[in-house]
Parts: sequence; C-alpha cells; structure tokens
Amino acid sequence: MGSARIHDIVVIGGGINGCGIARDAAGRGYDVLLAEKDDLASGTSSAATKLIHGGLRYLEHYEFRLVQEALAEREVLWAAAPHIIWPLRLVLPHHKGLRPAWLLRLGLFIYDHLGGRKLLPATRTLDLRTDPAGAPLKPLFRRAFEYSDCWVNDARLVALTARDAADRGATIRTRTAVVSARPEGALWQVVLRDGLSGATETVQARLVINAAGPWVDQVLTGALGDNGARNVRLVQGSHIVVRKLYEHDRCYMFQNSDGRIIFAIPYETDYTLIGTTDLDYQGDPGDVRISDAEVSYITEAASEYFARPVTRDDIVWSYSGVRPLFDDGASSAQEATRDYVLKSAGGDGKAALINVFGGKLTTFRRLAESTLEQVEALIGARGKPWTRRVALPGGDFPPTGFGDLVAGIRQRYAFLDQAHATRLARLYGTRAEQILNGAASHADLGHHFGADLYEAEVRYLVDHEWAVTSDDILWRRTKRGLLGSAIAKADLDSFLATLMPQPVAAAG
Repeated sequence: MGSARIHDIVVIGGGINGCGIARDAAGRGYDVLLAEKDDLASGTSSAATKLIHGGLRYLEHYEFRLVQEALAEREVLWAAAPHIIWPLRLVLPHHKGLRPAWLLRLGLFIYDHLGGRKLLPATRTLDLRTDPAGAPLKPLFRRAFEYSDCWVNDARLVALTARDAADRGATIRTRTAVVSARPEGALWQVVLRDGLSGATETVQARLVINAAGPWVDQVLTGALGDNGARNVRLVQGSHIVVRKLYEHDRCYMFQNSDGRIIFAIPYETDYTLIGTTDLDYQGDPGDVRISDAEVSYITEAASEYFARPVTRDDIVWSYSGVRPLFDDGASSAQEATRDYVLKSAGGDGKAALINVFGGKLTTFRRLAESTLEQVEALIGARGKPWTRRVALPGGDFPPTGFGDLVAGIRQRYAFLDQAHATRLARLYGTRAEQILNGAASHADLGHHFGADLYEAEVRYLVDHEWAVTSDDILWRRTKRGLLGSAIAKADLDSFLATLMPQPVAAAG
C-alpha cells in the first residue's frame, strides 16, 4: 500500500451526482478525489430519456418543489452547455378517454409559469390535421398541446462535468473501486483498488460522500460496513432506438391507458428514441437488460399513436438503466418520488459521511449545492456557490450561437463536411479545436477507424476524458456504436491497447 494522502472529500461514484458534487466542491477549494469503479456514466447516468425537464407528470403526484426546481434549471443548464443541451418542443396529443383536455391545459399552464421560463417558448395548441406534427400519427388524433423542455446528451454531461472538476483541481479516478472505508477518529481510511493494474492504495479523507447511484446501499453495507435498512427503490427503465420515424425535429409525449407516458424523440440525426418503462428491479444494477415484456410494452404503446406500427424489426439498439429512487413507500414504481434525499452523519471530531439518495439529471447542479451546504456544516466552509453561471467545458458560447460555432469550424477546417463538423461541435463545443488542432486534411487527423471517427478524436478522449475501452468511446462518448460495422471496432481495440499501460479488452 502507498502512503496515505489526506483529502477533504472522497466521492464514491462517477455518475452525474458524484461528478456534479466533485465539480462544485473543487471549485470552492476543497481537496477532492472521486473514485468510480467502472467508466464515467457507465450506469444510470447514460441510460436516461435524455431530457432536461421539469417533469410534467410529477405534478400529478403533487411534487411541486421538485418540478419548480427542475423547471428553473432548464435554462441554467442550457446556458452552461449549449453544445450538448438545446431546446426541444414536445407534442402531447389529446387522447380521448385518457386525461381530459382541461387537465392537460391546466398542467401546462402551471408548467409554463412555475419555473421562471425566459427564453423557452410557451405552450400552444396544435391542429394535428394541418400541422406537420400530425403527419406521422393516426388520423384519430386531431388536437395536441406543444410545450418546451430541453434535450441533453446525458453521458457527455457527466464527462464534461468530470472534466471541469479535474480542471479545478479534483482527482478523478475511473476504474477504481472503493474496497473499504473505515473511520479512525476524525478521518476515513479509504482503500482503493485500481481495476486495470489490481494495485491497492490507502488514502485518508475528512469526509466521504456516497453518490453511488443504484449501488448506494451496496456501498453502505459493503465498503462502509453499515447494516442499515434499504434506502433506495431500484426501478428499471428501458428504451429502444429505431430508424427515424418522422422528419420534423419535435418530440412526442404519449399517454398510455395504464396512466404512464412514453416519449418518442429525434436521436443522433437518423434515429428515434422511444421509452421509458418503470419496473421494480432486483439484482445487480450492472446486469440490467431490457426484457421481452418491455419491448412489447414500448412498441405497442408507440403503435397506439403512430400510423405505421413500430415493430421489433425496427429496433437497432436498446438500453436499460436502474433508477435509484428514494424509497418513500410508494405503492408503485411510477409513483415513487423522483426527488433527492441527503443524509449525513459524523462531524464534531468524527469522520463525516453524506449519503445521496435519488436525484435526476435535471437537478444535479442543485443537488450538488445542497450537498455542499451539508459539507460546510460537517467540515467547514470553503468558498461560495458558483456553478449557476459558469459554462461547462466547450460551452463558452451563447445558447443561440451553435450555428455560428459550426460555421466557424467549417471555415477553419474546410475539409470537414457539414455532418462531421456538426457532430464535433455537438460533442465538444469550442474544445473541438483541441481535437482538430490546425489540421489541414483528414490525413492530419491520423488513423481512420471508419465513418467520421479518427485517431485525433480517440486520443483526445483517452487523454482528456478518461476513455479506456472501445465501448467508452463508441457508446458513452460518441454514440458511433450505432453505425455498427461502419466502425472497425477490433481496429479501435488494438489501437487503444497500445495507449494503455497493459492491454485492456473492451467491456460488454
């Protein structure tokens, strides 16, 4: 074991909440180490419905505080990361026999006025017989309501938040498991194991923050040695991706007869993303897979609305995640609260601990601020809240300036076609310049792995974003995995092995 280093904070978990807390804390001057046993966003945080939203249906469960906080965050996050977050108009068809039109109008009126909306357009009513949004739908749907939320590239949000944390002094350790954390007086003795080399080391920390998402209870009973009761309710959510079902850029929100809703969202230019489900989950969250029943549920629910039925043969990819909802005793998975709960212990001469239960992509920044309030109470204040008006890496351009960013890249790098320049701008924002780095031709970008993936981008992801395997790159960082055999995955694996301390097989 190496010599013990004392950190102010050790964060367990490299999902959106763990990275958000690490970023906020590092920016205030705390010495932070974040340990993630796998890749960044390898669990729940890359398996979302990809929305920054207030949660219209949460109003039915009277979660007004959560909805207000989430609504207010939409424009804050859009301004901070306009390359990976942008406005999305959602079309909610009126389905006779389900929620009445007056109830939908009331809910959307509250939604429009609860969260301090400034830039996002307000709700309007559509005649689906004449509006392009009606073209893909069955003719029985004649009226709809259109409202605003935002789209987010969830895995990119996590990676950029971690990058910013590191730029502000945090130590980010992926493929690093917390084997044990035991209190000794005012400090934690935290044993870390490197998943690539197998080496262990011990670090010390004044405070441990357990932000392990669906593994939060496992960390409590395992590494932290606590025998407490269950705190989170694990709920499986699955999605399918099909070839593009329609040409316009709006999203659909469909009501189902069971009271749930699903979304159909434009995805990665050529696809439509459809989901999600809500099923109680048992077992290791890392083993979650879409079930046959979920595939049937999603395809049948979508086919209730689309004129052309959505079938299993249309599916090009599917993914599942496990939401760690705080266990509030709700009778069904869909009724369990989406709000977050923080519980702290220690301080006053004892090693301090904060456990993070629940949370949503949309509220990660506010969750981090709330966590830092508890950090201050436990180990003392360092700095003030700062994240509200600070851009994430690559997001230092106006929210309405994405077109200008792409145009500037194409002007400087004329050999790039529109699609390639747009993709780089969408993933990296202004930091696309660090990848292109004065290149005058495709040859200057190095080895070509297929489609528009080149060595320069791969090296950037390894050097700056903790990518290790081809799955890290193809699925969590770029989604080029959707292109299948167009990308030479074996070639990419071999190249990555030359960059690693030892050969590493691709996960999954």
